[in-house]
Amino acid sequence: MAVTKGITWTIDDGGNMTQAEIFGEVLTKLGEKNKKIVALTADLAGTSKIGKFQKRFPERFFNFGIAENNMFAAASGLAAVGMLPVVSTFAVFASLRSAEFVRTDICYEKRNVKIIGTHSGTSFGQGGTTHHCTEDLGVMRTFPYMTVIAPADSYETAKAVVAAFETDLPVYIRIGRSFETPLHKNMDFDFEIGKAITLHEGTDVTVIVAGRTAQGALKAAEIAKRNGISLRVLDMHTIKPIDEAAIMQAVKDTRRIITVEDHNVIGGLGSAVAEVIARNGRTCAMRCLGLQDEFSIVGYPNELLHFYKLDVDGILEKVQELLKVEIG
Repeated sequence: MAVTKGITWTIDDGGNMTQAEIFGEVLTKLGEKNKKIVALTADLAGTSKIGKFQKRFPERFFNFGIAENNMFAAASGLAAVGMLPVVSTFAVFASLRSAEFVRTDICYEKRNVKIIGTHSGTSFGQGGTTHHCTEDLGVMRTFPYMTVIAPADSYETAKAVVAAFETDLPVYIRIGRSFETPLHKNMDFDFEIGKAITLHEGTDVTVIVAGRTAQGALKAAEIAKRNGISLRVLDMHTIKPIDEAAIMQAVKDTRRIITVEDHNVIGGLGSAVAEVIARNGRTCAMRCLGLQDEFSIVGYPNELLHFYKLDVDGILEKVQELLKVEIG
């Protein structure tokens, strides 16, 4: 689409910005290039950083108050008349409170709406169960025509926002709340919807990650290498459409797969990867790290990753377990 033509994002301090902050910056730059872009929120302009767009284009910004369902219905209407609506709210509100409206008003009608779900997973750990969102990947990827992306850091978020406008169908981008440690050093890497990024080559075990668990997996690979274990790390930033070729190549090469996600193990990244493997009829040993069919306790985000064994320690522990599994 013409909206992304002429946009070259070369921000130098992306590593010092949260995913939400860089989302607001990129959206504003895109808005300068295309006057059809409009922004919608539900009393979260400051929190979700979509307020950056509001300050630059107040006439193209709409605040619906605490009325998320109305917001998604309006986004569908705006898309129907040729506008390019971007909706930003907490992931738990986008995927659960407004699920019917996203499904029926947006996906069923194939509306070109971009949804930014902030505070996803346990990234707002202090907020408790009402504000945790460990179900959104499972919900959103079941909706036909919906693309689902979980960027690993602010740089990937910037690229994901731009890439989202290159499709005329709905897109859901899942980002966090806290200061996500940069995974990439700069913007000098390829990002394509539906194509995994190989963060670390390996031949013993493949660790497939999405979102903020990528940093721990990369560190685990570096530690494992010093101990003679070769880990392949795949950044599966796009949950739907998922990179089947990368998954099956990993199964062929390593025969051992671990998925790591800040999400319920039911319905999210692990389920998506398992479906690909089962559909292709290949044998491997597989383990899924995530919340094991439970709600998260309350705590600080990084402490929760450690508690649920989604950090470097938990990944290395699972690698050792999987290496003991014999594969026929």
